Amino acid sequence: MVTRKSRDEIARMRRAGRIVAEVLALVESELKPGVSTAHLDRVAESHIRAAGATPSFKGYGGINPRRPFPASVCVSIDDEIVHGIPGDRLIREGQVVSIDAGAIVDGWHGDAARTFYVGEPPARVAELIDLTRAAMMAGIAAAVPGNHIEDISAAVEDVARPHGLGIIRQFVGHGIGTAMHEEPQIPNYRTGRRGRKLEPGLCLAIEPMFTLGRYEARVQPDDWTVVTVDGSLAAHFEHSIAVTEHGPEILTTV
Repeated sequence: MVTRKSRDEIARMRRAGRIVAEVLALVESELKPGVSTAHLDRVAESHIRAAGATPSFKGYGGINPRRPFPASVCVSIDDEIVHGIPGDRLIREGQVVSIDAGAIVDGWHGDAARTFYVGEPPARVAELIDLTRAAMMAGIAAAVPGNHIEDISAAVEDVARPHGLGIIRQFVGHGIGTAMHEEPQIPNYRTGRRGRKLEPGLCLAIEPMFTLGRYEARVQPDDWTVVTVDGSLAAHFEHSIAVTEHGPEILTTV
């Protein structure tokens, strides 16, 4: 069910979003060669809980009820698109690292992701990361009253296509509120269907996932980590937003 949020409810989501933004900035400051992905997760969870919030991801079973997610952030490296599980792996120079974080404040969610490069990226990798972020911002700019979900999808796709990037189809953006994943789904490519008309009070998570190769993806044996089938590098950016009378408001920012 698609629900419009009140100003008070959006304010709670804004508080959750601010914590998520702080987590991503904190993890970026810790992201260096030799650091374990488990360390990044501990730093993130400590900040979320110290801020009086609850990690959205830890114990989440909405995608895989038989095996709830065991950590507070997703750490996805190189060809891992999303949902990488933190553990003993050490960060190395020359890696693409995507961090996805979520927090709950008074029952309301914030959800955001960023992709980083450890070191100085080659030109094509820098382009992948920059264009994925640019596509997210283009999608956000299209989230205005009177537009439809397809307008967001088209804006995202139009950034990727001229540069030959793969657009992940298996995973999409989504509504957000008292659940981390709500309707409507927001594909990062045109579907030929206009979808829900955008109205003030709708809250959405817009999250393009692009690759340097093909769009096909598969889930690893851990039942969570999603990788590119062709082994190509992937990038992922996400913001939670509210559609307002004056245009989109990014909620996951400081």
